[in-house]
Amino acid sequence: MCKHQEHNHNFHFLQLLKIGTSVAILILALLITSNSNYKLFLFLLSYVLAGGDILFNAFKNILKCKFFDENFLMGIATLGAIGIKEYPEAIMVMVLYQIGELLQHKAVEKSRKSIHELMDIRPDFANIEVNGKIIQKPPKDIDINDIIIVKAGERIPLDGKVIEGTSTVDTSALTGEPTPKIIKPHDKAISGCINISGPIKICVEKTFGTSTASKILELVEHASAKKTKSENFITRFAKYYTPAVVISAIFLAIFPPILTATPYNIWLERALTFLVISCPCALVISIPLSFFSGLGSASKQGILIKGSTYIETLANAGTIVFDKTGTLTKGTFEVTSILPVNNEITKEDLLMIAAAAEKYSNHPIAQSIKNAYNKPLYNNITFNVKEISGLGIQATINNDKVLVGNEKLLTINQITPPKNSLNGTKIYIARNGQYIGLIVISDKLKEDTIEAIYALQKTVEQIIMLTGDNEKNAETIAHRLGIKKYYSELLPNDKVNKIEEIMANKKTNKSVIFVGDGINDAPVLTRSDVGIAMGALGSDAAIEAADAVIMDDNISKLITAIKISKNTMNIVKENIIFSIGIKLLFLTLSLFGLISICGAVFADVGVTLLAVLNATRLLRN
Repeated sequence: MCKHQEHNHNFHFLQLLKIGTSVAILILALLITSNSNYKLFLFLLSYVLAGGDILFNAFKNILKCKFFDENFLMGIATLGAIGIKEYPEAIMVMVLYQIGELLQHKAVEKSRKSIHELMDIRPDFANIEVNGKIIQKPPKDIDINDIIIVKAGERIPLDGKVIEGTSTVDTSALTGEPTPKIIKPHDKAISGCINISGPIKICVEKTFGTSTASKILELVEHASAKKTKSENFITRFAKYYTPAVVISAIFLAIFPPILTATPYNIWLERALTFLVISCPCALVISIPLSFFSGLGSASKQGILIKGSTYIETLANAGTIVFDKTGTLTKGTFEVTSILPVNNEITKEDLLMIAAAAEKYSNHPIAQSIKNAYNKPLYNNITFNVKEISGLGIQATINNDKVLVGNEKLLTINQITPPKNSLNGTKIYIARNGQYIGLIVISDKLKEDTIEAIYALQKTVEQIIMLTGDNEKNAETIAHRLGIKKYYSELLPNDKVNKIEEIMANKKTNKSVIFVGDGINDAPVLTRSDVGIAMGALGSDAAIEAADAVIMDDNISKLITAIKISKNTMNIVKENIIFSIGIKLLFLTLSLFGLISICGAVFADVGVTLLAVLNATRLLRN
């Protein structure tokens, strides 16, 4: 049992022991018929057992100039009850309050446990081979380029590349997807995934602190630190509400007896009941818990939201702006046509030049060209490589100056390629200032893109597509998806300018959501109201720049994220309306003496528990 679980177990046991002992002493005192000092002593002992910690917390907060919290309200109400010799009522107020605290603690702990179990993705050890023997070392002691061995059934402790072995891995803790994924030599291995079928050797590429598992854990642990407008409302509300009810209670205890010539003790008891009912526990506890549950529910689906403030913004989504490549499409390009100029160069040589230029690039288009060539490039001396953002590659290959990129790259170098009507992404190639050919690359829509876009069109006001691809390709994809507004041939800085323009021209207070693949969309992700990185498993740039991360390529998860956010905000609103409404009802009843102080506690604890249970619905659904 971990320290955290042991602490909670001890807390629950001590709380039950305290409540049980206090109730037993109260019953014993009630059985004594005479009004002896012994009976008074038992009442006071029972009271101190049940409420001593509450009085102590109230005293500590007073020393810190923090008045008017629930401890203060419970303390002043019960001490007032003792002052008018209503000992059993004072004790039962404390007992009921402690029962409510215990049940609330268990509910909150359940939601925390759900998230902690979900995010239990960081292994305690890594296997490393030393002198022919496999030993276990803490992951933090493993260096980059070390070779680790992950056996079947173990979690992958660090990010790296598979160098030996083929296996299936369970990525569900990160992506929410139950289908195992096959990894083989040269594939990336992501920390936190479970190796299922066979041993694999991994060359470590990231240290423990920068691994995917560590970054995700850090993201989740700090997610609840950012307060939403709703949470800030509760803070401001409590700041004014609590002093107001204390002053109202004082007036209630003083002026009605004077004006109506009724006994002071009647109005004092009503004032004390008024104070007990006024405790804003339901709001203070249930609202943050609602957001916490929403974050946990999203995490279960492989959707990591960096803070509750983004839940509120997602729930208010009005415009969704999509990057095209890698987000709406698979981003796994294939070479479909190789078109050299006349007979000046062969198809193989044209492809070889493009592959040599793209040798050091990890861009999906570059990978597709290298995969199509699929031969060693050692005989090609490539140097002076310069990657021009949004345009392509400039390099020197075997003493020839080569350009590989889009039409703009050739145009700014005073080279005019011939016009063509081919569909697909066109990669133009020039050597020593002369156009020598064209490679056409095609990308495909993801399986669920059409269905997801159709569903989103019913949810938000408008959908916009941004892409660096040419006008014809952009038009084709937009038409297939039913996206009416799109912008093509955009450089990274153009995308930022366009998202700013969209945000400036929005006609409602709805938020603008940008969804990108997390590889080269960091500037736009940070500029929108909420930036969501898609398929960002293992992408540091995405986890750092985005406000929410969908850990796989399933675009329909965006609909899930919006639904969870809307459900969370609905529950928050329900709890606010329900809590304040019941408070006002019972405060009014207390003015006319229609509810006792014990009834007030039942009302307060009951409302809080109902609000807490309502909040935890998010984790169950």
